[in-house]
Amino acid sequence: MKIKSSADYMASLQKLSPIIYYKGKKIKDVVNHPATAPHVRAAAMTYATANSEESKDLATATSHLTGRTISRFTHVHQNVEDLLKKVKLLRLLGQKTGTCFQRCVGFDGINAVYSVAYEVDRKHGTDYLERFKKWLIRIQDENLMVVGAMTDPKGDRSKSPVDQSDPDQFVHIVERRKDGVVVRGAKLHMTGAVNSHEILIMPTMAMDEKSKDYAFVCAVPVDAPGITMIFGRQAGDDRRDNLERIDVGKPSFGAVGGEAVIVFDDVFVPNDRVFLDGEVEFTGDIVYRFAAHHRANYGACKTGLMDVLTGAVSYLCQIQGTSKGSHVRDKITEMIHLCETLYSSSLACSIEGAPTASGAFLVNTMLANVCKQNVTRFHFEVARLAVDLAGGFLATLPSEYDLRSDEVGHLVSKYFSGVADIPVEDRIKIGRLIEAMTGGTALVESMHGAGSPQAQRIMIFREGDLGNKIKLAKALAGLPSDKTEKRKKAEEGKKN
Repeated sequence: MKIKSSADYMASLQKLSPIIYYKGKKIKDVVNHPATAPHVRAAAMTYATANSEESKDLATATSHLTGRTISRFTHVHQNVEDLLKKVKLLRLLGQKTGTCFQRCVGFDGINAVYSVAYEVDRKHGTDYLERFKKWLIRIQDENLMVVGAMTDPKGDRSKSPVDQSDPDQFVHIVERRKDGVVVRGAKLHMTGAVNSHEILIMPTMAMDEKSKDYAFVCAVPVDAPGITMIFGRQAGDDRRDNLERIDVGKPSFGAVGGEAVIVFDDVFVPNDRVFLDGEVEFTGDIVYRFAAHHRANYGACKTGLMDVLTGAVSYLCQIQGTSKGSHVRDKITEMIHLCETLYSSSLACSIEGAPTASGAFLVNTMLANVCKQNVTRFHFEVARLAVDLAGGFLATLPSEYDLRSDEVGHLVSKYFSGVADIPVEDRIKIGRLIEAMTGGTALVESMHGAGSPQAQRIMIFREGDLGNKIKLAKALAGLPSDKTEKRKKAEEGKKN
């Protein structure tokens, strides 16, 4: 792998020249800018785990394309073991960073596109998979970070892409040339975009025949001509910009994943980087498989975050002298219970995974949607319990400027102290960590990342196999099955 370490990764980013804006000004160096540096460090942890004896078995894999050792984040799942190792790796990284480490969207996009490209080629005689393999081998060999770009602005959501008054509300092809295509539009909420190397563009929804210009998949470098990114604001970013280390809560890592708007202003994409072009009947499959993989992830990475939050509030209770209270122990037990229940969902949909026609493995899609639906509830409940146990000081805690003040610092230290042998600064730091993990954008991302809760409920109902459940109930109740009813009606019809 060309990029082998966190330092290599950071150095590789500094060789790129993407156009990025934050608060109206250009960011020239994502590695060192206070708004983006924490997210770079979180993503860098994915490289560090591959070099650790403790975790390299989880963080690396053997490429089925080359036989070489690669980052798991560039791997195409070959069996259930791959799916399980991914889950364990994501929980570990969540524990180490307490935030999003940003490589999952590209990872899941790679797996979705690979399996669908195989099926498109089989039906239409195209060569999309061979193109994709060549691109992917480079990604694997150089160990590049890929941002998956799926969510379009959508404009008037009551209208289809082609019916929008502004066609750019969905990314689309505006020109087809002999050597490639030109695309225009934007993708929103793109996690890790500013500190990635490549962008994998995918359709945001199933398309119909009249939407062929919107039904495409391609890959472009982050600094390709015509691309502009706008980095999003996050809770507490002014604290980070002003280098308020304690008040940030997580000094090393970001609040979530560092989301950005990616604007494509007539970006040229060569043919060898186009992996779908107009085969509208396959757009739904890409979205469906990507969503399943991504929703399965949340039961892993979010449990890592919940582990940290549970540990933080447990330590705070020790500082505050409340840890032995029966109600405190009961609430912490509930936090652990919810965390492990969520993790079991992620494991279950992986264990029940199965091969697609391409040989790449896909998680059990029903259980993946159940997993993500649980995230939208359990993570919020764990956060609620953490805030309950922490107490009101999270909302009224003075700043570190007051703590350091010659005039009032001694008063902050005096009145925010707890158990005698634990420094008051420990209480403040751990309180800020809890605040950062419960009061910022992390919970919004848990709710809406990988699709809103309603998206999972639609899929759960669709895959619920109600017809079979009705048959089970009829059989136990001694009622005739639908086949029996149809046969009786047919026989009666013959008699008449």
